[in-house]
Amino acid sequence: MKILISSLLLLFSFNTFAAPKSELWDYWDVSNEKNATTISHQHWQQTLDKYLENQGEYSLFDYANVTNSDEKILNSYLRQMRRIDPREYKKSEQYAYWVNLYNAITVKIILDNYPIKSITKLGGLFSFGPWDEEVITVAGKALTLNDIEHRILRPIWNDPRTHYAVNCASFGCPNLQAKAFTANNSEQLLNKAATEFINSKKGVLITNNKVQLSSIYEWFALDFGNQQQLFAHLKKYRPELKPFKGDISYEYDWDLNKQ
Repeated sequence: MKILISSLLLLFSFNTFAAPKSELWDYWDVSNEKNATTISHQHWQQTLDKYLENQGEYSLFDYANVTNSDEKILNSYLRQMRRIDPREYKKSEQYAYWVNLYNAITVKIILDNYPIKSITKLGGLFSFGPWDEEVITVAGKALTLNDIEHRILRPIWNDPRTHYAVNCASFGCPNLQAKAFTANNSEQLLNKAATEFINSKKGVLITNNKVQLSSIYEWFALDFGNQQQLFAHLKKYRPELKPFKGDISYEYDWDLNKQ
């Protein structure tokens, strides 16, 4: 009976997984473009410098060896971000703020539950991962990771490259970038992240005239457009790609991006 229940729960989780829609939370669509102040992401950069390592086409995080003192630095960064009201900053500062916050929270969630095989094992009984759990309070509002990605980042900036910026701690996910996002480097990092992912096997795999794409392009098809628009997007970062009219398969590896 226990085995049957476990199997049914697993089946329920995978069959009911669906990417959230992009739905604007108006509260966050405010900025002060006259504010020249920058937000420091130094503590997040320290974490990346010490524990993120590139291996082939993957960036892997060394969750197992994060020291107590370094975890305190990450916690300090998150406390610093909680004290900020991003609406008081210009939009370019806000974008970097939200991307870094999302990625730092994700690392923190894994550290709090490590060792674990996959982030999808976290969350409530009928949850597929922790994305709907309230994880931080900013400017008086309790936020989930889904709020940050689908109610703030996607609808406000309308940039499909955001999918390459936020990291879900999985092998199938676009790489966690080694540099913290800033107002000055976001455009460069977004193009770098898009190029890396689209030129990787987990992003676009072509074998014997068959194309396997990351499930990201299926889950968020509205962000990338129809097939012709999607391949125009892919070709921008992988020029040798040719128009494709055959069947496309989709794949995603949810195993933890651990070193």
